[in-house]
Amino acid sequence: MSEFSGLYAIWKREFKVFLREKSRIFASVFSPLLWLFIFGAGLGARISISNFNYQTWIYPGVIVMTTLFSSIFYGAYVIWDKRLDFLKEVLVSPINRSTIFLGKVMGGVTDALIQASILLLFAPIFGISFSLNFIVIYVFLFVLVVGLVSIGLIIGSIMESPEGFGLITSFVNMPLFFLSGALFTLESLPGWLTIFTRINPVTYGVDAIRGLMLGINTFNLFFDLAILLGFSLVMIFIGTYAFKRMKLKP
Repeated sequence: MSEFSGLYAIWKREFKVFLREKSRIFASVFSPLLWLFIFGAGLGARISISNFNYQTWIYPGVIVMTTLFSSIFYGAYVIWDKRLDFLKEVLVSPINRSTIFLGKVMGGVTDALIQASILLLFAPIFGISFSLNFIVIYVFLFVLVVGLVSIGLIIGSIMESPEGFGLITSFVNMPLFFLSGALFTLESLPGWLTIFTRINPVTYGVDAIRGLMLGINTFNLFFDLAILLGFSLVMIFIGTYAFKRMKLKP
C-alpha cells in the first residue's frame, strides 16, 4: 500500500463515520444556531458594535466556535479506536504513523468544514453577503481547523478514557473560545488579559473571518494567515511526533 492510498483510506473511513452519525451533524449545527438566535437576540436588542447588530457581529465568531469545538472533540475518536483495537490494526499496517495522523487530520477537517458550510448558509438571514470572499474564508477556516484538529488528536493519543479526554478538552476549549473575541471586542477585556488573546490562535481566525464577512479587522489579513499557518505547522509536527510515540495496551 502506498502512503497516498493509506492516507485516502483513513480519510474515507473517518468521513463515512461522520456521515453515519446524523445526530452528531444535527447537534453540531443546532447548538450554534441557539447561540445566534437566542443569546444573540437577547443581547442584540440592546447592543450594537461598529454599526452592526449583535447577532450579525457574533456570526463569524459562532462559525469559528463550531469548528473549534468540533475539531478538538474529534480527538475522542482516537480513544474509541484504541478501545475497539481498530487503531492497533492501522498502526501495524505498512504506512508511516505520520500518514495515519495526517489521514485523521484530513478526516477531522472535512467534518468541521461541512458543519461550518451548513452554518454559512444562514448568512443572508443576518444580512451578510460575502460571495467575493467565499473561497478566502474557506482558506482561513481550513488552515485554522488543521491546527485545532491536531490539538484534539494529540490529546486523544495521550488519554486513555473518554471521561478524561472530555475534562481536558473542556479546559482547552473554553479559554480558546472566550479569549478569541468571538462574543465581545478584545478592547473590552482588562489589559492584563491582552497577552492571552494575542497568543490564542483562534483570535486570528475570528479576526480574519470577521474581517472577510463584515470588514472589521484588528490585524492585517496576511498577518492573521501567517499566525494560523505557523500554528498549524507546529501542531502537525507535535501531532506526528505524538502518534509515533503512542503506545497501545496489548
